[in-house]
Amino acid sequence: MIFPATLVDLAGFIALLLWGTHMVQTGVQRAFGPRLKTILGHAMANRGRAFLAGLGVTTLLQSSTATGLMVTGFAAGGLVALVPALSAMLGANVGSTLIVQVLSLDIAALSPALILVGVLMFRRDSSTQTHDLGRVLIGLGLMLLALHQLIDLMHDYDDAPSLRLLMGSIVTLPLLAVLIGAGLTWAAHSSVAVVLLVMSMAANGVVPPNAAFALVLGANLGTAINPLLEGATAGDPTARRVPLGNLLTRLAGIAVALAALGPIGRFMVTLQPDDALAVAYFHTLFNLSTAVLFFPLLGPLARLLCRLLPDQKAPADPSRPLYLDPAAKETPIVALGGAARETLRLADALEAMLAGARDGLRSGDRRLIAETRRGDDVLDRLNLAIRAYLTSIDTEELGPHDLRRMEEILAFAMNIEQAGDIIDRQLLPHASKRAKRGLSIPREQEDELIALMDRLIGNLRTAASLFMTEDPRAARLLADEKVAFRDAEARATRLNVTRLRAGPQLAMQANALYLDLLRDMKQINSHIVAAAAYPVLERSGALLTSRVAGAGR
Repeated sequence: MIFPATLVDLAGFIALLLWGTHMVQTGVQRAFGPRLKTILGHAMANRGRAFLAGLGVTTLLQSSTATGLMVTGFAAGGLVALVPALSAMLGANVGSTLIVQVLSLDIAALSPALILVGVLMFRRDSSTQTHDLGRVLIGLGLMLLALHQLIDLMHDYDDAPSLRLLMGSIVTLPLLAVLIGAGLTWAAHSSVAVVLLVMSMAANGVVPPNAAFALVLGANLGTAINPLLEGATAGDPTARRVPLGNLLTRLAGIAVALAALGPIGRFMVTLQPDDALAVAYFHTLFNLSTAVLFFPLLGPLARLLCRLLPDQKAPADPSRPLYLDPAAKETPIVALGGAARETLRLADALEAMLAGARDGLRSGDRRLIAETRRGDDVLDRLNLAIRAYLTSIDTEELGPHDLRRMEEILAFAMNIEQAGDIIDRQLLPHASKRAKRGLSIPREQEDELIALMDRLIGNLRTAASLFMTEDPRAARLLADEKVAFRDAEARATRLNVTRLRAGPQLAMQANALYLDLLRDMKQINSHIVAAAAYPVLERSGALLTSRVAGAGR
């Protein structure tokens, strides 16, 4: 073989291994992701259950990074304590070794059968879950095929002088091997793939056992570095506690393992003469030993992390996103959850604008009205950040349920932002006009305006709750609120016509202003209803295509 051609083959088989790993992860996430997230959240009551939950979820997801993102989100949101979160990460690290143990067995002959069955399941349109499980089987088949081809390819070059020279330098410098393993894992975003690659190299004698063990230590380091680096841009320091704690435990374990690499290497070779299996056993033993060592020390570690990364004070800039974690985009179910939490902040910002508009209407305070208008800038920036975040997610990794949820988040954010535009550009200028011109609205009409503003705030809170629960009954109640604002506008229109016929000019201006304010509120309410109620009603078949009689039949 020509060396450049072989290099292309090597890169291609490594890419195939990475792609197979990716297919397994995305398939499991699509099939079981939301349920796994719920199970993980409920199981983290104490460190023992959290350890088992982290182990089990990671075994299914085949990604300790995905589990770590879920755990980090729970801990940052205050849903679980830091100690169970750190315990779940210890379990996740052990869980990531189980697939390596399975793939270390001589089951390459199963690759064609797995791919065949996977394709048949993948092409079935009747069941989404069957489709996703087919993706998992295809991914496993591709991983086995890639490993088999890598072993055959490296067998032809295990005596290459240049390769031997490079491996010789790694043998004499175990720290260099750790750094190489960490770099490969950081680039590949998969410790499983790198460990499997090291196993194939060890099986052909390309790397001696101790160098292979050092590369595995590097793979464990690389998979802990990734979440911390990608979460470095997170505004809340509490979101970095779990990945930092996981990195510290890995660093401590790697330091001990490097110091005793000679005796450990001799023990592993004696325990398992097969070099490839010895690498797999070392990978599992390292993570088990680290978990046993740090399990009783999680309390002091949690206190240290809290001192290093103290709770952040209330953010000075309300338009800065808090939950759009860049690292979570690799795990769509986590990314969508963060986007949904951020979208609820839009509802909070709009409620603050409505409350300011209500108080401004009542008091005529033009300074308060001006301050309230600045809330629209918060809505615009948050909405832009949410849209940019969601559109950067790879839609090919999203199942039908996830795609629908993404569309609902975008629709909710857009309608809430447009409701804020109406407050900023129409309702508040009308309120300011009233204060500037000294227009006096009759007490009865003013009370009605204030009551409708309170009703808008109540509808907005219902919409925010409905956005999370998706309850069809609440959706119907919210949609029915349009009737109240429609009736109020009709009454005001009739009254305005009556006063146009007879009445002082100032009274007619005040009544026209009253009608403008009602129409502004009706438009705001329409956007609130469209943000949360319409998607639920449309999905349940309870939304008509038109209000015109006979339309849509």
